[in-house]
Amino acid sequence: MTVDSPNAQNDVLAGWLRQQQPVRARMGGRRAPASGGLRFAFYGRISTADFQDRTSSRAWQYEAAVDLVAGHGVIVAEYFDIGCSRRLTWPQRPQAANLLNAIADPGRRFDAIVVGEYERAFAGDQLIQLLPMLDQHAVQVWLPKAGGPINVDDPAHRALILLLGHQSRREVLRSRFRTTAAMRAQAQDQGRHLGGRPPYGYRLVDAGPHPNTAHAAWGRRLHRLEVDPLTAPHVRWIFAQRLAGHSTAGIARTLNALGVPSPAAHDRARNRHRSGGGWTLRSVAAILANPRYTGRQVWNRQYIDHNETIAGDKATSRGAVYRWNPKDQWIISNGLAHPALVSEEDFVKAQAVTAVATSADGRARRYLLTGLVVCEVCGRRADGQWVHDRPGYRCRHGRTSASPAAPGRPKAVYWREDELLNRAGHQLANDLPANADHRAIATHIRARKLRIACGHNTVTIRSDETGPVPRTHATSPHRRRKSPPWGLTCPTPSAAMRTMSVRMR
Repeated sequence: MTVDSPNAQNDVLAGWLRQQQPVRARMGGRRAPASGGLRFAFYGRISTADFQDRTSSRAWQYEAAVDLVAGHGVIVAEYFDIGCSRRLTWPQRPQAANLLNAIADPGRRFDAIVVGEYERAFAGDQLIQLLPMLDQHAVQVWLPKAGGPINVDDPAHRALILLLGHQSRREVLRSRFRTTAAMRAQAQDQGRHLGGRPPYGYRLVDAGPHPNTAHAAWGRRLHRLEVDPLTAPHVRWIFAQRLAGHSTAGIARTLNALGVPSPAAHDRARNRHRSGGGWTLRSVAAILANPRYTGRQVWNRQYIDHNETIAGDKATSRGAVYRWNPKDQWIISNGLAHPALVSEEDFVKAQAVTAVATSADGRARRYLLTGLVVCEVCGRRADGQWVHDRPGYRCRHGRTSASPAAPGRPKAVYWREDELLNRAGHQLANDLPANADHRAIATHIRARKLRIACGHNTVTIRSDETGPVPRTHATSPHRRRKSPPWGLTCPTPSAAMRTMSVRMR
């Protein structure tokens, strides 16, 4: 007995289907591809590789292109961009750029370009801008919505292209509006948790199936915030200390001295991108500034800036950075969405404690050299420091007020602003106008992209050819103490706070 291989069976079945193709054609089905005719280059695109299936997206675009050219020619080349925004012009897309280079080649293998959907290939007036170049090389563009090739001399076709360009912009704006409007309603009216790490002091628990029946059928479920008995007492203590007038740096020092795990150390699974070291001034300040501790759901506090060299091209991203939206754009739930760790009145009072200090005479403190002063000892940017009613710049080589000084740390570098500008003016005398004041010197340094490098006794002007100086922070080891220093003690007005104090020790 002979057993055919699966491939042989597939070949038999494929042969039978090919024999049936003329019958379907007579019945009004898809026309068979012409053996001769035009040679087409197919172009397609997907915006993201993480949230779209390349295989299925490419398949339906390719099928639409095959249907369009059936009976007129065959597709002999393919160019498919993955992870490129439609906002990118063709020269900025890798595969589209290769297609343009192939068009300019006199020995190219194709006569025309076919796309499966206009919005996947073009945005706005991109096609209008490409048509002169394509016409110069006698290359047609075939669009499904045009039913064939685009004729640049036909007013109806030009109007169609403009209409499709406006429609593509409308699609983007419409999708963006619908998504943000839905998320705004879910956060504001339903108090729904929309994803992300739970704030320190809370933990995520199951909140039932997804309200969308299709998502629920896929097994998706909602989550809500619940008080974490291990970390919630620390959050209440932080707010109590702040309301008592203690600084954020002092609170951080006390937490480190008591051995309380920082947010990153407590939940390493969700904070692998962080060092997991001790408490810092910023970690305490982030808790004090988070209104979710009042029991309200808050959304749209931050957005992701991809830092793209070419707008819309994720491949040119220099690293995503979270940036803050203005407070008037935050969306806060109408009612309580989870248990509160601090009252709204106490939260608002804590924000007033963080008011920016002003000088004795009430005038705003201004620095002319912000971001332009660099420490020669460690390479960090120097911080502005207001001393004796005048501006200066200081570098403590990574040490912060929230942590003790590391052994062997070099002496801090400090310079008055007027002294720095006097020395800079002397070194730049040949490039500055006569009698240039301090503001003119600072403006010249900033415009020329120069930096002022400061040591303990030296001041040097240098060019900024290597880009911005990174602002880094050194992590000092935290030494455990038997009792919190600097006069800060844990309040114990209740049994819960006494338990927390014992646990921290």
